[in-house]
Amino acid sequence: MRVLICGGGVIGASLAYFLSRRGVQVVVIERTGVACAASGKSGGFLALDWCDGSPLEHLARRSFALHQSLADELGGDWGYRRLDTYAGSRGGRATSTTHTPEWLRAEVHLTQKLGSVGTTAQVHPGQFTAAMMRAAEVRGAELRSGQVTGLSRDAGARVRGVEVAGEVIEGDAVVTAMGPWSILASRWLSLPGVYGLKGHSIVFKTGSDVPPEALFLEFPDHAGETLSPEVFPRADGTTYVCAISSDAPLPVDPAQVAPDPGAIERLEALCSRLSPALTPSRIIARQACYRPVTQDGLPLIGEVPGAPGAYVATGHSVWGILNAPATAEALSELICDRHTQAVELNPFSPGRRSLAPSRLF
Repeated sequence: MRVLICGGGVIGASLAYFLSRRGVQVVVIERTGVACAASGKSGGFLALDWCDGSPLEHLARRSFALHQSLADELGGDWGYRRLDTYAGSRGGRATSTTHTPEWLRAEVHLTQKLGSVGTTAQVHPGQFTAAMMRAAEVRGAELRSGQVTGLSRDAGARVRGVEVAGEVIEGDAVVTAMGPWSILASRWLSLPGVYGLKGHSIVFKTGSDVPPEALFLEFPDHAGETLSPEVFPRADGTTYVCAISSDAPLPVDPAQVAPDPGAIERLEALCSRLSPALTPSRIIARQACYRPVTQDGLPLIGEVPGAPGAYVATGHSVWGILNAPATAEALSELICDRHTQAVELNPFSPGRRSLAPSRLF
């Protein structure tokens, strides 16, 4: 079997790994670069039970376990580690289950413990995505640079390949895994709407000044608006902080994504008020990315109705890094075996009634 994957983000790279592990010949087609968008610019936070009670529960729990097993099996270094997680605010009152880290300013207090080393963890998302792609290549997967511009079908309308630079690359199945840019595939497939929600982030070089504790905070900026910064210290001595979302239009080319005017400046000022460790002199990256979201908030995972041989995996919103391994495992089973084992994909069917087809094209 030969499977073509459109998109070199965390979903595409993870799927390439799980398929190649089963002996499938895989070709990943990526126009800009592996982990060039949200897969390289997100926080990389993982939670075992934060999706409990929702349709994502089993997917998230399976994926949390897979992150641990992948770290054990592959032995790669992508910053995987367990960590404690806290909520906090400016002026909040600490409880007996929290503490006051010395690296935060005095007016910032942790008010609740949200997770422990048993339930929360992290990876460096860009490094994890690249590691999955390398592990797939070791097993024979191929990474091609190019932009998919259409599909090839046989006389029975079954999808048999993709068009790239005027050439048809043939395959037995085609998977669209282009994050919010999956909406471009609605030019040749009947897909529900996939949209991009923009977020901004800063990465600081903090060394050992910041302990391995993830923080979810509520903090007012200078204009009085309450923001919700998320702070993720990483194993490589950097600290990632994100906040300030917008609905700015998604550019057609992922390489053209840039921060909104003034957004990074607001985030820098906020970080300086959070901690003396988060000063502008320590910034090593100022960035923005788009998370893929759907109308009902659930991802699209499965075969595209009316297009045998075509599959889609996108729309994971803030849980893309967390749920990539289980998504890839389940979709590889669906493609190869026509059924799944660990996770039921029906809630994420691209043909579910709660979604309307995209009408952008």
